[in-house]
Amino acid sequence: MSDRPWLPRLAVTTGEPSGIGPELVAALAASDLAADLIAIGDKDALLLAAQTRGIALGLEADDGQWRRERAPGSLRYVHLPAPAPAKPGKLDARNAPYVIAMLGRAADGCIEGEFDALVTAPVHKAIINDGGIAFTGHTEFLAARARSDVAMMLVEPGLRVALATTHLPLAEVPAAITASNLIRVLRTVHNDLRQRFGIGDPRIAVLGLNPHAGEGGHLGREEIDIIAPTLAALRADGMRLEGPLSADTAFVPAQRARFDAYLAMYHDQGLPVLKALGFGDSVNVTLGLPFIRTSVDHGTALDLAGTGKADASSLIAAAMLAVELAARA
Repeated sequence: MSDRPWLPRLAVTTGEPSGIGPELVAALAASDLAADLIAIGDKDALLLAAQTRGIALGLEADDGQWRRERAPGSLRYVHLPAPAPAKPGKLDARNAPYVIAMLGRAADGCIEGEFDALVTAPVHKAIINDGGIAFTGHTEFLAARARSDVAMMLVEPGLRVALATTHLPLAEVPAAITASNLIRVLRTVHNDLRQRFGIGDPRIAVLGLNPHAGEGGHLGREEIDIIAPTLAALRADGMRLEGPLSADTAFVPAQRARFDAYLAMYHDQGLPVLKALGFGDSVNVTLGLPFIRTSVDHGTALDLAGTGKADASSLIAAAMLAVELAARA
């Protein structure tokens, strides 16, 4: 548990410049969060976003020094200029390298100990790919940058859902459900629940891949051939795992009360449940990195960009969780 007298330094990437990210960062700065906020991105875009929301933003270049307090509305920054002028709601592929540079600068700063945690505003994957850069998501990018085995988990009050596979076409999911992948992900989830979240002996529910968890092999054999034997091996190592469970009943209230986290087999198996319960208040956490990373639970909302109406609650929740996790580091 950290007892340092200074504020945690959070690197906050501003995301897709034509989306709502810069506005959300400005709104975060206006909050009373007890953290030193260092925005990574184009400072002119931040000033414009603050103006859009009617926020008097106090911007100051980051000097790398630790601070004991931060006044609401104050924000330090690491300036990375966007190549093309950002127009709200209008994507421009020329800014794709800028978005990647922003993520790289923030991640490297975390790896080197310059920041206590990374909080990310949303990016637009398609326009990054249109810019000629292969990109499947923050999670995969940060894993490669930090050379780490990672797992994606979304968190909201009362529910944590991790993913065995992330941004894959549904047709490719069964082949990715292997014993080695499940062992890697479950060990990562288990370790971070203990070390980051302070849960001494976490209880993890593991969903089956098929309807009714395969129904004894009549609806698929992945549960019998892969998932169940893998869970048995990990239980023998002392992990508290239950499953494979049928996903259609695994999230009823009585079940949720029994577990510290769930492992879903694919993106849209577990996340719709979590987002239905707490969209706007849930937080995306990348487990397994050598640093803390949290993010919003939504996209760039191009239709809201420039209107000043985008809800900043998920980014604020992400920053609050980053502060909480940093306090345990």
